Amino acid sequence: MPVPMYARYTSPWRFFGLATAIPWALWFVAAATSRVPGLEPVTTALALAGLAAPFGVVLWMTRHRPDLRRDIAARLTLRGVSWRWILFAAAGMQIAVLVGTAISVLFGYSADQFAWRGGATFSVELMSGWVALVVAPVLEELAWHSYGTDALRTRFSVFTTSMIFGVIWAVWHLPLAFLQGSSQQQTAAEGWLHALNFPVSMIPFVLLMNWMYYRTGRNVLLTVLFHLGANLSTQVIATHPDTELIVTGLLLVVTAFVLARDRALFFDGPARQHAGRAAEGLPTQACPLGRTVVRDRRVGLRRAPRRGLTPAAPARPSAVTA
Repeated sequence: MPVPMYARYTSPWRFFGLATAIPWALWFVAAATSRVPGLEPVTTALALAGLAAPFGVVLWMTRHRPDLRRDIAARLTLRGVSWRWILFAAAGMQIAVLVGTAISVLFGYSADQFAWRGGATFSVELMSGWVALVVAPVLEELAWHSYGTDALRTRFSVFTTSMIFGVIWAVWHLPLAFLQGSSQQQTAAEGWLHALNFPVSMIPFVLLMNWMYYRTGRNVLLTVLFHLGANLSTQVIATHPDTELIVTGLLLVVTAFVLARDRALFFDGPARQHAGRAAEGLPTQACPLGRTVVRDRRVGLRRAPRRGLTPAAPARPSAVTA
């Protein structure tokens, strides 16, 4: 039985230790320099370096592993992915925010929340909020879902992997609460309830993102779109901070439904899930995505034919559902 590709990412604690410690060091220094006039360029550089550090850790940890680098590169494409997953990644969070905003209006909040905000609500020294909102998802997901998530998955179920990563990710953001002008500092200033909502909202967010990630053959680009959509969703329109609490509640309900419908994906351990997919003739991802030839209706991706079978002619693609 071939080893699944994600099982080759074998150092979760070293990765997350470095990917957390380095940004923490940079960001706590940036928090200090952000309070000193004239050091705006230094603060901006430190903030960006902290964002890029986890991906730098990936590059360092895979420097002698061309197989892992080929695998990561193969997952940076939307080729063969169902359009329904692309739509979910690009618009899912915006839809959740719009529904949450509509519910808040029913509870007496202003309908002006649907108005175009006209600009980001924060900035970090010389870096505008819009730049941070776009750059952060790219740099983060190139680390979290190129190496980090799979490294945890080698040891735990998808559910446990998501819970562990959610805690790590919340802790990873902590120094930003002390950085002048950052989104996290604004959230902390809104009170304990909104500060608590930030880590709580990560629970459904990470579970839904990892559901999409593994159901699409570990596609990294989709996680970038999903993360970007989440970042922009409350910045494009003038949502009230309390609306974010409602959105978190909505996401928890949706996540509970997904967990109930897809229990095997979330709760089977790595060995059991791999054995089950191999028994069904489904891909175990022992090779990059680009080397597949037949479509798999369940994950919306092309897969290789069962071992020992050589198709006489190219198969006609079937309709793919998410």
